[in-house]
Amino acid sequence: MKVSLKWLSEYTQVPGDLKAFCDKLDLTGTGVEGVEQTGEAFEGVVVGHVLTCKPHPDSDHMSVVTVDVGAGEPVQIVCGAPNIAADILVPVACVGAVLPGDFKIKKSKLRGVVSCGMCCSQRELGLGSDHSGIWILPEDTAVGTPIAEVIGSGDTVLDLEITPNRPDCLSMVGMAREVGAMYQQPVAYPLAADVAKLAAVTAGEDVAASVTVDVADPERCCRYTARVIDNVKVGPSPDWLAERVSAAGGRPINNVVDVTNYILYLYGQPLHAFDYDLLADEDGQVRIIVRGATEGESLTTLDEEQRTLTEDMTVIATPRRAVALAGVMGGLETEVTEATTTVLLEAADFCNGRTSRTSRNLKLISESSMRYERGVDENLTELVSQAAAALLAEVSGGTVRPGVVDVYGAPAAARALTFRIGRFNAMMGADIPADFIEDILVRLGCAVEATDDADVLAVSAPTFRPDLEREIDLYEEVLRLWGMDRIPPTLPGGRERVGARTPEQETLRTLNDTLRASGLNETMTYSFAEPGDIERLRLPAEGLGLAVELLNPLNADQSVMRQSIIPGLLRSVAYNQSRSVKNIQLYEIGTVFSAAEGRKKAKERKKLAGVLAGAMGDDGWNVRPVPFDFFDGKGVLENIARELALPKVRFKALTAEEAPHLQPGRAAEIMADGASLGWIGEIHPLVVEAFGATAPVVAFELDVSGLVRVARSARPYVDVPTYPAVAMDQAFVVGEDVTHEKMLQVMTSAGGKLLESVALFDVYRDEERVGAGKKSVAYSFVYRAPDRTLTSEEVEKVHAKLVSKVEKATGAEIRA
Repeated sequence: MKVSLKWLSEYTQVPGDLKAFCDKLDLTGTGVEGVEQTGEAFEGVVVGHVLTCKPHPDSDHMSVVTVDVGAGEPVQIVCGAPNIAADILVPVACVGAVLPGDFKIKKSKLRGVVSCGMCCSQRELGLGSDHSGIWILPEDTAVGTPIAEVIGSGDTVLDLEITPNRPDCLSMVGMAREVGAMYQQPVAYPLAADVAKLAAVTAGEDVAASVTVDVADPERCCRYTARVIDNVKVGPSPDWLAERVSAAGGRPINNVVDVTNYILYLYGQPLHAFDYDLLADEDGQVRIIVRGATEGESLTTLDEEQRTLTEDMTVIATPRRAVALAGVMGGLETEVTEATTTVLLEAADFCNGRTSRTSRNLKLISESSMRYERGVDENLTELVSQAAAALLAEVSGGTVRPGVVDVYGAPAAARALTFRIGRFNAMMGADIPADFIEDILVRLGCAVEATDDADVLAVSAPTFRPDLEREIDLYEEVLRLWGMDRIPPTLPGGRERVGARTPEQETLRTLNDTLRASGLNETMTYSFAEPGDIERLRLPAEGLGLAVELLNPLNADQSVMRQSIIPGLLRSVAYNQSRSVKNIQLYEIGTVFSAAEGRKKAKERKKLAGVLAGAMGDDGWNVRPVPFDFFDGKGVLENIARELALPKVRFKALTAEEAPHLQPGRAAEIMADGASLGWIGEIHPLVVEAFGATAPVVAFELDVSGLVRVARSARPYVDVPTYPAVAMDQAFVVGEDVTHEKMLQVMTSAGGKLLESVALFDVYRDEERVGAGKKSVAYSFVYRAPDRTLTSEEVEKVHAKLVSKVEKATGAEIRA
């Protein structure tokens, strides 16, 4: 929604401090997305006096003119306008000026003649639709004056983000009401004055004699009004009207269309003007039918696109054909043209749900549909129609037929609410005066009456505020205009209540702290994904379910919800690597989605995923960091296991069949307390290449709910040892297929209570000394008793038993 401060100032006082004004709009719920100074668009455009005008030597329609622009020597310009002549004043865009549409004026040659600027029409300046010739300015205009000063176009336009629950702010009047309430200042509402003009332009027979309206389904259209304006002369709009439409973000077209757009921007009520003669039957009667479209019915809209309609859509029709798409766009066959002499003016209120579905299904979003889908005040429809008809007759020289065809079912009633001042102040934690509360509600359009209880107000919410449904909604309105920044911070009330985090919140906090301490940076990727991501990742489909497809995706590349976070992280790796960022450590905690066959509801799960690429640091003159590998990722997971006090943690090797997305021999499943938590490994080079990244990339993905389930608040307490330990080393020769995990399981079970720890400290391979297909693994063992000093005999006995079990279970041999 674009709001011209120049226009807004006609209804209420606009603060002079623009930054403070924008900040207050943000604080009261109306986001300011941009600020545009429209006068800057005419920098370099000045008033010029045409001194001479001669025919172009090599053209039968262009002229060569010399123009005094008030800056020294006159400039020579080649002009093709038919009305260019000597001794007139025209707008001149000098060399270097930039006109609307990013059109830059340069010194050039036109058929061999040098041209140093351009004489402009209204349309070239974006101030109107007239392009028939040069815009001739009044004779008393000073030469060299910036055109922005001449036409008074210096303006500030705010681009505002209006939330869907505030349809009343999609109009200049609505914004004036909002600003008046923000600053508690008077607002001048123009509707009554605009309606009063209708009597002066009314003439002819009653409109009901020639127009009938049949609303076939009141659910689709709760109100429809029609007026007729005769003797219309379609042409360019007055300057003020074209300026208003342009300031609101529209494009001036002609006086009839510009009036409908002006009223829409001013009051928020969409209108449509039909060519009456193109609607009328052979007898001159117009019969309007508001009905549902028939399946497959065709309509060519004003944008010259042929649309195929469905039964859910609503059309404005005659007995012969559909002529407009209700609430969205008019039809091309009945549009107003220069040949139009009689206009039928429609002002209506259509079902917001159907309008929203229609515009999205047809991918046809308009200013009208945007307002209808949020809600238009049906009680003001007929009054706005009066104001629009009077203005249309004024700018086109026409007359308005008396009366109106108004099909209106049950009028919308104001919602009766109660405002309890004491409860409001207790809930807000502030003492806001009752006078302020009543004043704000009245300024927002509510009717406020006192009750027998001085602490209670009876409030009638206006019909243009459909969001005011409950008492708490009134509280929000008063609070946001009082200023939430003025509310002192207080602790929530309640007896014997102690706030605490849930187990999931505690786990997530620990995860974030641990991952950041491990050198990873948190990121956030899209929840939308490409349909082929899982196939490209080569992730096993088992357990993932079906992809959740979006009904109305933003684009084809984001048409499903993600089933894994890893594809998004791999794209982040590729993005960084393509910009010469070599060392990348990222993690994300987010939701993945899946669906089951035959079920409509999607299943959501929270996952933790991370990627590591490059090395821990940059190359130095004396050191070259080791690239990340599987064990770096495993170390991150071990840190998590330690900080969450996970019980019985083990890493189980995954085969190529179990994890085709990972490098064989560099892939594992992490388990705790017998439950699988996720996987860790180096991503397969083919997968990395498919996402545009460079290998190696280490990745992991864990199930957060599984972590929450097995996480403990603290590890079991172990007494500080008071007796000495006995350390022993032992080397075994085993086959290449024997894993460290298998060795550790056997040693732990054989060592009993005296074995305190086992650590692998060497792996050695040599075909001559160890043997082909074998390896030497050396372990350090620590034995300790909690209640005594161990003897050498005790240790040797336990150690011998351990060695024997390892030999039997794994086929190991003792290496001397």
